[in-house]
Amino acid sequence: MKNRKLLMIPGPIEFTPEVMRAMAMPTTSHVAPAFVECMGQALELTREVFLCPGGQPFIVAGSGTMAMDMAACNLIEPGDNALVVNSGYFSDRFGAILERYGARVTHVKAAIGDVPSLDEVEAEIKKGDYKALTVTHVDTSTAVLTDIKGLAGLCRKYGVLSIVDGVCSVAGEELRQGEWGVDIVLTACQKAIGVPPGLALLVASDKAIETFKNRQTPVGSYYSDWANWLPIMESYENRKAAYFGTQAVNLVWALNVSLEQILAEGMDNRFARHRLMSDAFKTGMAALGLKQVPVSADKAAHTLTAPYFPVGVTGGVLPLIAEAGVILAGGLHAEIRDTYFRIGHMGAVSASDILATVGAIEAGLAKAGYKFEHGTGIAAAQAVLLQ
Repeated sequence: MKNRKLLMIPGPIEFTPEVMRAMAMPTTSHVAPAFVECMGQALELTREVFLCPGGQPFIVAGSGTMAMDMAACNLIEPGDNALVVNSGYFSDRFGAILERYGARVTHVKAAIGDVPSLDEVEAEIKKGDYKALTVTHVDTSTAVLTDIKGLAGLCRKYGVLSIVDGVCSVAGEELRQGEWGVDIVLTACQKAIGVPPGLALLVASDKAIETFKNRQTPVGSYYSDWANWLPIMESYENRKAAYFGTQAVNLVWALNVSLEQILAEGMDNRFARHRLMSDAFKTGMAALGLKQVPVSADKAAHTLTAPYFPVGVTGGVLPLIAEAGVILAGGLHAEIRDTYFRIGHMGAVSASDILATVGAIEAGLAKAGYKFEHGTGIAAAQAVLLQ
């Protein structure tokens, strides 16, 4: 017996065997020539995955929140105005981080499952002298997808720094940092990047780096300060050993493997595969009569799905789904926490993973007493995959 359940939460995800083998390698020194080469390659490949050939990449031990903190503390000074395009839990978190570094924060919010319109955001930008705008590309709490290309255009128009939380989107959702003119894109390695948790990844534009260099006050975080990390990143990319903090050596080895796999697939192909997996899964849920948190298909992420529980079913169904072999996540948004659940389908996710997950959900719902035609969800998902 395999005796292992399929992990289909919005991160950590299932990882490829090659990535896991890299994690199991004997740990080298963080200044050993082989690791210096590995780190240098990883920095170069990060630019390619972020589609930002002119950007400055940072690879630092930490979580996605660490990457958010790094963006905020290096660009924000006390008294700066910052605008948060708020689509859920992690937008709230970004606002709190900005406030911690002295920003005057304004939120443009929408109803749960929706996103603020470009017109609403532009109207707010016109009201104040904003230095930066933050937006969560995919809010993991709601599975809502935000229009990054449109928002980045507004930021360029009004001279505002654009900061994108791409924790649940980078390497899964279409995001073209260089072409769209986004100043900061950040993520964590355990989602669509496809590496076990522990690395904060960020790519900064020339404008963002220049803003940092021209700041008038010290950076409020010692660990996150680009003054400490920028020389390290530059040294590794020039294949020279450097030290500020010890790198997460095995994670970087694994990251290098995963980035190579991502680029071998091709970014356009990868975006298309994530759309297909998402369409198949969401079609399966719709066939079972499950509605989603996002208010419309164009505002729904492709890296995860957030269905409401059907009438008469509660979160007690999740252990029943786990009994059928698949682990899913409960709700996260405080206002609707007990009414919905979440399924991640990103990174190395395959058609068989999608079908297994839909099948496990059917099994759990049936045990919970929900009435539906068995096999309906699987058939609907399979029909999309076979198109």
